[in-house]
Amino acid sequence: MSISPQDVVEHFDDNLSKRATEHMWMYFSRMGSYHEGASVPIIVRGEGAYIFDDRGRRYLDGLSGLFTVQMGHGREEIAAAAYKQMMKLAHFPIWGYGNPPAIELAEKLASLTPQGLDRVFFTTAGGEAVESAFKLVKQYFKMTGKPLKHKVISRSIAYHGTTQGALSITGIPAAKQWFEPLVPGAHKVPNTNFYRAPEYLQNDIHAFSEWASSRIEEAILMEGPDTVAAVFVEPVQNSGGCFPPPPGYLKRVREICDKYDVIMVCDEVITGFGRIGDWFASNRYDIVPDIITCAKGMTSGYAPMGAMIVNERLYEPFSQGTNSFLHGFTWGGHPMGAAVALANIDLMERENINEHVLNNENAFKKTLEKLYDLDIVGEVRGAGYFYGIELVRDKKTRETFTAEESERLLRGFLSTALYDGGLYCRTDDRGDPVIQLAPPLICDQSHFDEIEQILRGALVEAMKVI
Repeated sequence: MSISPQDVVEHFDDNLSKRATEHMWMYFSRMGSYHEGASVPIIVRGEGAYIFDDRGRRYLDGLSGLFTVQMGHGREEIAAAAYKQMMKLAHFPIWGYGNPPAIELAEKLASLTPQGLDRVFFTTAGGEAVESAFKLVKQYFKMTGKPLKHKVISRSIAYHGTTQGALSITGIPAAKQWFEPLVPGAHKVPNTNFYRAPEYLQNDIHAFSEWASSRIEEAILMEGPDTVAAVFVEPVQNSGGCFPPPPGYLKRVREICDKYDVIMVCDEVITGFGRIGDWFASNRYDIVPDIITCAKGMTSGYAPMGAMIVNERLYEPFSQGTNSFLHGFTWGGHPMGAAVALANIDLMERENINEHVLNNENAFKKTLEKLYDLDIVGEVRGAGYFYGIELVRDKKTRETFTAEESERLLRGFLSTALYDGGLYCRTDDRGDPVIQLAPPLICDQSHFDEIEQILRGALVEAMKVI
């Protein structure tokens, strides 16, 4: 099933980039740049931690194909599971029907989540899982005699998806402005970026934790506890550059939600399936949310698959009489996708991938921290195999770049320079300018060193650009 470099050369088509520009509308992309002459990069195969373009050039996949390819590219065990299932049953909807892989996967997911989260509602993507959770909490409170509870609280700069409901929960103004008005009732509170904490809190992370969690309680009280249905949090926030929770923060959020009868939703679309060194970051940070949303790493990206996993309390009203959650997706619980997820989870277990991440996360962090000798590197932060590097104009004052400078630095230089240097990663300025890194979970010190060397070369040149 492997593809040789010779196969790539044989199938090289110099017109692919042109054809992509003529017919393919790429996500989150400035399509005008391609119509003005820029080439669309064409990725044709992957092997382990690397991807290859249509010219046979190799790149380290420093983002796991958008936080997804946990076990690396080209794993024949996973591909074989897909083929085997497709030859049995390629597709059948779970609208009142079951299929063996989906049933087995639901059981498996329930065994990996914190105790009590036993009901699995399948989706095909993370945004769909968040959308499902948003709808579920509203219907749950209507069915249990609290119809005013419909509002949700999430954090600034947090990304939760692109559907109208999930986008409402998202805390990135620029991502929402073209699609407003959105679903009403979504309110924002500060995130856990300790590097950008109020000045009087910058030397006391415990005080910062109390301050940040208290903003959630303050928002609930401001809106009225009888109107707030849920709080959505990523255990380690993605957008803005990998904000880990300060000590005690998530437990305090759990306590606040319990106090006001508010549902705690952990969005683990990115942090699930080993990314933070456990099946779910909720396990690692020792909290039990009411709902976990997940996707991405469940299949290592080999097939679309997501889920909303809920506790028995939220499921119970729907188990009575003629009640129903009138919501679902054609491809949810797809038998081939479920078979792929099971094969992926089995592979992760056999290779002790969570232990591998925990054993190597400090080495990954220390390797990235070598970049602190560069004036442009303000902070390295994250957990597991999920790190962000914030770039600054002045390290001493933490002064950031202007919007124009950030545009020139990230899109005008670094994005191309890093890719040309052999590293696929993410440059992002939805908050302050950052480089995000989330390599496949199979990576080791040799990969960390390669990432650091490519980053160093590009950042040294970047300092000349600004």
